[in-house]
Amino acid sequence: MSVGYNVCMKITESIFKAYDIRGISGTELTADVALAVARAVADYLPTDGPVVVGRDMRTDSAELAEAVILGLTRQGRDVWDIGLVTTDMVYFSAGRFEELAGGVMVTASHNPGKYNGIKLCGRGAVPMGATNGLLDIKQAVVSDTYKASDRIGKVEQRSIVNEWVEQTLTFVNLPALEASRIAVDAGNGMAGAIFPALEEKLPFSVDRLYFELDGTFPNHVANPHLTETLVDICKLIDEKKLDFGLAFDGDGDRGGIIDELGVPVPEPIMGAILAEHFLKLQPGATILYDVRTSHIVKDTIEAAGGKAVRSKVGGDAIKGMMRELDAVLAIELSGHYYFKDNYFSDSGLIAVMAIVSVLAESGKKLSELVIPYQKYATAEEQNFKVEDAKAKVLQLKVAYSDGTQDELDGLTVDYPGWWFNVRMSNTEPLVRLNVEADTEAVLQEKLAELTRIIESKE
Repeated sequence: MSVGYNVCMKITESIFKAYDIRGISGTELTADVALAVARAVADYLPTDGPVVVGRDMRTDSAELAEAVILGLTRQGRDVWDIGLVTTDMVYFSAGRFEELAGGVMVTASHNPGKYNGIKLCGRGAVPMGATNGLLDIKQAVVSDTYKASDRIGKVEQRSIVNEWVEQTLTFVNLPALEASRIAVDAGNGMAGAIFPALEEKLPFSVDRLYFELDGTFPNHVANPHLTETLVDICKLIDEKKLDFGLAFDGDGDRGGIIDELGVPVPEPIMGAILAEHFLKLQPGATILYDVRTSHIVKDTIEAAGGKAVRSKVGGDAIKGMMRELDAVLAIELSGHYYFKDNYFSDSGLIAVMAIVSVLAESGKKLSELVIPYQKYATAEEQNFKVEDAKAKVLQLKVAYSDGTQDELDGLTVDYPGWWFNVRMSNTEPLVRLNVEADTEAVLQEKLAELTRIIESKE
């Protein structure tokens, strides 16, 4: 391989985040850094076996993946190189193939093109974040300390696309699907490479948007959580009178769905639909939802006879809690949906296709299907720069002491008719605010009230 290793490289320690590694390409995250991370990962994984490596389409992902493979093999690890894939395919591989010791995905997900990153998991798709290995890996990289190895690992080129399509289809009632006209926006991300293999199995006529792989994201940021990134697909659905649309983020582990009127379905409503669906399949099951998520999710789970359990925000915490409680599904406000039958891992493709299956079984239009879940007025998450985030959260705790409070993750305060959650950022002087109410009028009143307190200099 052509990648070298610079023992004098500078490590920007801030690239080690809570759930993955992410930084500016070429300066913070270089091939040298990727190689060092891979050596540390190879040493850290507690079991023998190959490591699966995948990558997205960013301009330097191939170089970084090459460095990762070099680092793993230098430490004696064999590698399955599965090439250009979605992140959920790496998790799936580490779960499906028992001989694998873990997985590495080179991606910065939905971040702009100047970024890249590395996501990690262990055997069985167990996550590797700050609470489960990532800090050990960081320490090894910073101290430049690795185990001696007298073996060079072997590299095997593999394709798991067919297995991944088969896995996705296990969540779909194929006989119920009817010939539909749909739009799919891949956002120049990895869904553009993988969705066509699934499309061959579906009775759909697909209008494609931005399927060309391009890590510079020339058309829009690949993030279906942001309404502004869905303008083109919404317009296409309206102009061509399509049945619905699907949109994906850069690495394909999040997906959104848009109704036949060109209106995006909010993530909590997607979660509520999924919850009701899985509780029909597994009555009484446990389903998790993070502390920021709309109460429509809790309401739906309980109405369907399931056990609703709140969780902290973040994939590591959610996946660990799912395993502990044997939860069938977990729902995160950011649009990550985790499935027990997908090795407790998240998948954008599985999430949207499961909803497509529900839609087909219902015989309704998507705009009709979501009506029962449109119960609450919910604000988009607000981010505020503050001098002292901890002090600001404490101020809110005192100001709203007459509400029902808990501190599972940040501060959540419940009142009759409305509630809010405020959390401190792990990496910046920010507080993140989520507010929901029974009516739009109450929502706007309370959002303005909370904003005044947070922005005050007191």
